[in-house]
Amino acid sequence: MADHLDLHTVGDLLHHYPRRYAERGELTRLSDLPLDEHVTVVAQVADARVHTFNGGRGRRLEVTITDGSGRLQLVFFGKGVHRPRTELQPGTRAMFAGKVSVFNRKRQLAHPEYKTLGAESGAEAVEAFAHQLLPLYPACKQMESWQIQQAVDTVLGPAGHEETALAGLVDPLPESLREGRGLATLPEALRKIHRPRTKADIAMARDRLKWDEAFVLQVALARRRRADAQLPAVPRKPAPDGLLAAFDARLPFTLTEGQRRVSEEIFADLATEHPMHRLLQGEVGSGKTMVALRAMLGVVDAGGQAAMLAPTEVLAQQHHRSITEMMGELAEGGMLGGAEQGTKVVLLTGSMGAAARRQALLDLVTGEAGIVIGTHALIEDKVQFHDLGLVVVDEQHRFGVEQRDALRSKGKQPPHLLVMTATPIPRTVAMTVFGDLETSVLDQLPSGRSPIASHVVPAKDKPHFLARAWERVREEVAAGHQAYVVCPRIGDDIGDEGDGARGAARPSAEDEAEKRPPLAVVDVAEQLTKGPLRDLRVEVLHGRMPPEAKDEVMRRFAAGEVDVLVATTVIEVGVNVPNATVMVIMDADRFGVSQLHQLRGRVGRGSAAGLCLLVTETPEGSPARARLGAVAATLDGFELSRIDLEQRREGDVLGQAQSGVRSSLRVLAVIDDEEVIAAAREEATAVVAADPELAGYPELRTALDALLDKEREEFLDKG
Repeated sequence: MADHLDLHTVGDLLHHYPRRYAERGELTRLSDLPLDEHVTVVAQVADARVHTFNGGRGRRLEVTITDGSGRLQLVFFGKGVHRPRTELQPGTRAMFAGKVSVFNRKRQLAHPEYKTLGAESGAEAVEAFAHQLLPLYPACKQMESWQIQQAVDTVLGPAGHEETALAGLVDPLPESLREGRGLATLPEALRKIHRPRTKADIAMARDRLKWDEAFVLQVALARRRRADAQLPAVPRKPAPDGLLAAFDARLPFTLTEGQRRVSEEIFADLATEHPMHRLLQGEVGSGKTMVALRAMLGVVDAGGQAAMLAPTEVLAQQHHRSITEMMGELAEGGMLGGAEQGTKVVLLTGSMGAAARRQALLDLVTGEAGIVIGTHALIEDKVQFHDLGLVVVDEQHRFGVEQRDALRSKGKQPPHLLVMTATPIPRTVAMTVFGDLETSVLDQLPSGRSPIASHVVPAKDKPHFLARAWERVREEVAAGHQAYVVCPRIGDDIGDEGDGARGAARPSAEDEAEKRPPLAVVDVAEQLTKGPLRDLRVEVLHGRMPPEAKDEVMRRFAAGEVDVLVATTVIEVGVNVPNATVMVIMDADRFGVSQLHQLRGRVGRGSAAGLCLLVTETPEGSPARARLGAVAATLDGFELSRIDLEQRREGDVLGQAQSGVRSSLRVLAVIDDEEVIAAAREEATAVVAADPELAGYPELRTALDALLDKEREEFLDKG
C-alpha cells in the first residue's frame, strides 16, 4: 500500500477518501466505462460459458455481466478458470475490478478481481447489505478497492465505536471557524466519508474535508504573502522624461487598453518599498513582452537593472533580438549613434564565446547594461549585478524554484519579481497555485492578429485526411507562407526526446509494449522530404542541436529561407515568425491541452489566417480524441485550461512531483470549489493577520507542518 498508493500511516489511510459510492439498489453504469483505466463495477452475472481451444488443451471462461445500462465481458484463462466457474453462476451479484480493454470491438475485463455480494451469505448478510453505500476507493492493480476498504474497517473498528479510533486526531480548523460555518467535527466527517448511512452523510463529510484542505493551504500562502510584504525593496519610479518616455514616443502603435491597465498595476507595485510579486498571464500573442519591457525600462530609468530569464537559448536569443529591434538606438547606450537616454541590452547564455561573455559580465557589474536577457546562465555565481531592481521570469512553469531564488538573491535588496505565463490559469487555480502572487490578466489580442482554424486529422481512420494535410502545407508554401511540423520526439539515433511532450499521458508498461513509439523529428523530416513535401526546403530543429546550429536554423526560418520546419516543442514558447501560417502536430494526443494551445499560438501571428492540424491515430470516442476535439473547438485559453485541469485532476498544487496517484488535494476540486477557496482565503488571511506565528492555533501549526514538509516549504518560500 505504501509503495503503490503512497499510504504510509493510519492518517494517510483515513485521508484516502472513496472516489464514489455504489448502492445495492443502484447499478454502476457499464455503458460509461473508460478505456484503459482500472475500474470497479457492481453488476450481475447474466451468462457464463467455458470454451476450449488449441485442440481441447486450452480453456477460456467467458462471463457476461450486466447492470441494465450495458453489458461487459469478463474472461479468465487456464487455471484461473476454476474458482470463477463455480462462484460466478448466472444471477450472482458481485463487485468486479480490473482494467478495461477492447477485444473484437467489445469492452472486456481480463482476469478481473471480484468479490461476490451476499447472495450466498444468508438472509442476514443480504439484508445488512441492502441499504449500504459501498465506498469505491481510488485503487491500483496491486491494491483493489475492497482491500483498501478492509484496511479502513480494521482501523475504524466495529460500527458505532469509531469515536475511539478517531479520538486522537489533530483538527486543523479553529473551533470558532468550524462552528461559525456549521461544519462537522473531524472524527464525524471521517466516519461519515468512510461509512456513510445516507447521501447526506457523504455531502456533510465532504463539505468539512474540503474546508480542511482549502484552509490549511491558504494559511500557508497567507503566511508567505505576509513574510514577503515585510521584506524591504528599493522603490523604482521612472523619470518623467527618461528612457521609458523616449521608448513610448517611438512606438509605431498604441498600446491596448489591457496593456495600459496592467502596466499601471505594475508601476504602482514598483513604486512601493516592498518587492512586487506579480503574475502576468495573457494569451499567446497578447503583448506580454511589451508590458514587461516597459516595466524593465521604468526600472532602468530609476537607476536600477532588469534581468529577463528565459527557459531556452532559442527563446533568450529571440527576446534579445525583438527587444533590441523595438528599442532601436535606445538599446545602444554608450555607443556611437546610440540615443542619449539609451542603455545597453546584453544577452547572456551558456554557449556564448569567452570574449563576448566577459564583456557582458563586465557590462552587468559596472551598470553599463541596464537590461540583460539570458537563460539559467544568469544564475551562476560569477554573474554580478551593479543594482538588480527587477527580475522578469518568462514561462514560469519551465523554471525550477531554486533558479528563481538564486537570481532574486543577486540584488542588494530583494528585487521586484514579474512572472509571465502564456498558459491561462483560472482564477481559482491562481488563488491556490500562485496564491502568493498578485495576478494581472491580458485578455485582448493586439490588432492585426489573425484567427487560427484548428482541425483533428484522424490518420488511422481516414488516411486520406493526412494526405490532404500535406497538400494544405504545399498550398500555403506555394502562396509564399511557411509551415511547422511538430513531433514529440527527436529520434532514436539521438536518444529519447530532449524537449518533448509534457503533460502528455504517460502510457503504462503494458500499453508501452502494444503502442509504437512516438513519432520522431528526424524520421518524419526524412519521410516528408522523400514523400509528400519533396522539393520543398525542409529543415529540423530540436533541443539537442548545438546552440549556434539552432539559432542559425531559426534565423533562416525567420528570414523565409526555409519552407517547413520539423521541430520538437523547442518552438513552443516565444518563437515569432509572422509568415508561418500552418502547423501540423504529429501524435497530437501525446501532448497536454495547454501545450497544444501554446504550440498553436506560433501560427496566425501575421495578417494571414492560421491553420493548426492535430494529427492522431487514437480511435474515435477515446478520451484522448475528446481532448483534441476540445482544443480544436475553441481558441479560449481559459476554457482550455479548465478542460485540462478537469482531465488531469489538479495534481499537487504545491508543485511536488506528481505521480498521478495521489495529490495533496483529495476532495477539494480547484475548478468546482471556487466559493470554498475564496472563503478559506479570506478566513486564512484574517487568522494570519491576527496571529502571524499561529501561537493560539497549535493544531493548525501541526497540520501546516504535515502539509509543508521540507520540500514544499522551500517551494513556497521561493515562490
